[in-house]
Amino acid sequence: MDTVKLGIVPLSAPVKIPPASGFLIHDERLAVVETWHAELWIEDADSVATYLRTWQTLQKSAVYGADAHRIINRARHSISPR
Repeated sequence: MDTVKLGIVPLSAPVKIPPASGFLIHDERLAVVETWHAELWIEDADSVATYLRTWQTLQKSAVYGADAHRIINRARHSISPR
């Protein structure tokens, strides 16, 4: 899908903030945040901006494309029965 960008933050990657709860950002107007007990829909501009900054910070530590595929394949092979 053209609108989806999948990145993997390797365990060995230096990160400026710890990855915490999962979230999605839609159109810079909505952030959907998953917590242990709820899915929160965040619509106020200041809070959405916080998630955009968080995404931009984590994005710098992530790998994409072939590098991400290698990490996924290593993980698959480490858990598949031999």
